[in-house]
Formats: sequence, structure tokens, C-alpha cells
Amino acid sequence: MNKNSPKNISRQAGLTLVEVMVAMLLGIFLVGGILQVFASSRQTYRVHEAISRMQESGRMALEVLSRDVRMADFWGCASDPGNFVNNLDSSGTGYIDFLSGGVDGIEGAAGAPDSLILRGGFDVGLGVEPPYGPQASANIKVAPGNGLEQFDIVFVSDCSAGDIFQITNANPDGAGTVVHNTGVGSPGNFNVTNPGCPGANAHCLSKIYGSDASLMSTREIRYTIAMGSEGQPALFRNGLEYLDGIENLQILYGEDTDPPNTAGSGIANYYVPADQVVDMANVISIRMAVVARSYDDNLNGGIAQNYNLFGTSVIATDTRLRQVYTSTVAVRNRL
Repeated sequence: MNKNSPKNISRQAGLTLVEVMVAMLLGIFLVGGILQVFASSRQTYRVHEAISRMQESGRMALEVLSRDVRMADFWGCASDPGNFVNNLDSSGTGYIDFLSGGVDGIEGAAGAPDSLILRGGFDVGLGVEPPYGPQASANIKVAPGNGLEQFDIVFVSDCSAGDIFQITNANPDGAGTVVHNTGVGSPGNFNVTNPGCPGANAHCLSKIYGSDASLMSTREIRYTIAMGSEGQPALFRNGLEYLDGIENLQILYGEDTDPPNTAGSGIANYYVPADQVVDMANVISIRMAVVARSYDDNLNGGIAQNYNLFGTSVIATDTRLRQVYTSTVAVRNRL
């Protein structure tokens, strides 16, 4: 029999409907498996990326906070600003009460973010140069090329006393002359209670500073949490967005209630929120907790995350990921 007869050829041509349906079903199973693997890999990637970003933000937040806490209440060789005179105009815009202490804070209500306030000096001190005084003089001499600018707030100290004031002249860097008149900036200088030259000489310093005195810049740093430019909560430093992805900042203050130079002195007896601190002057360390959150939602299987924040259990209001980073830092200038 001829194997290539039309009868045999017609029996082998095409596929049956059952074969096509089986092939389609197998294809659907295969594509479904591939899509499931792809979706799982994509979700894993999103979670890992979110965790990496939270770790970066949390660690960076603790790093900058720790650095500023360590240097809080620094006043050069004068460890106690209690002998300082604040010559800034208390009625002027931007007045800072530096003598109220180098560490302060505002407790957030019902778990809301806290605010941390740190004050003190920074930068290398500039030696005071002759001519010195007289007490009513409206300027102090330092080396030129000092990096100072008009309206900078500085302090001069000889380790036993100090004066805080605002620079009022336009070129302190090039001239090496630091003028402290009442000025046109804010807050300006105005202190009529300084001994020796009260009344009309409102720019007067509390004493004549000589070669044993130095001049340093001052600063007040405020850390807060607010909504950032990208629509994400962020850590703000002096009103400027510093680091996004930080949802909460909680602060506990470690008070040392033991008398100086006794056993136990230099160690915090307890840690409490700002509204429970007995005396901020006794705070020698600060315990911080920052909560970093992911940008994306739907990263934890649709289950709201439960995390611990200083012993308090917190349930998230969405399905973003969150991580808590904590650190305890000593205020070095108080030890």
C-alpha cells in the first residue's frame, strides 16, 4: 500500500480541539507560575529596598542628633554659663535665652513627636587681641580672616565670666574688629543693666577682656518632626528639612541627682520625658528614639505593624514598614 496516499495524509493533518485545549491549559499554568514568581520577587525587592532606606535614614538621624547632643552646653573654658551676661535685646525678633540652659525640650502630647533644643558654643575660639577695653568700648579685637559675619551671635569669655552679643559691623572677617553696638539686625544688642556703664551705653560688656579671653560663635539647634517637601514625615533642624522618612522622635532625659564628686555622680539616676524633668541643669545624658517608615504602603501583607517605642506598644495606622532606632548619648560638657 502506498504510504503517501491521500487517505493516509488526511488522517495526520491538524490538531484536535482537545489537544489545543490541553496545550492552552498547560500554557496558562506555566504563565501563572511565572507571574507568581515575578510578583513574589518584586514584593521581596520592594521590602528589601524599603528596609535599606529606613536603615540609612534611621542611622543618619541618630548620627546627627548624637553629635549635637555631645556638644550641647559647650562654653569654651567656662563650663558654667551661669556667670555669663546675655546682651541680646530680649524684645528683638530672634532673641535666644542662652542662659536658660544648653539642653531643653518640648514633650509631644499623646505619643506625638517630641522637640529637642540644644544650645552652646562651637568652632575654635579666637584669642582677644589688644587694645583691650575700656569697658564701654563697642568693639573687641581679634585676628582678621576669622570667618565671622555680620549678625552672627557670639560670646567672649575668660573662663571666669562671659558676655553674649550680636556682631553689628559689616566686615568682622576682614577687619578683625567685632563691633557690638545696638545694631540694626535682629535681635540686636541692648542691655542697660551691665555694671560699670549702665544706661546710655546699652552695648556695654560686663568687664574688660584681655589676652586670656577668647571669642566663639553660639548656636541654638531645634529638632522637630513635620511633613516634608516630598509628602513624607521628616526630621527638621532649625526649621529646615534635614532628613525625610523620619516619622517620630521621642526623647528621654537622664537626670543626675547625686551631689557632685560623690559616689554615683556622673551617672543618670533615671530617664524621664521633658515634662517630668525636675531640673534640666541636671540632665547629663539623653536617650533618643527615631521611627523611620517606608515610603511605600502595602509592604507587610496587609497587616498593620506593631512595634515597641520606649516600652509602649504602638500599632501602625497603615501597612507601611517601620523601624525604631535608639541611642543614649552623654552631654559631654556636663560630665
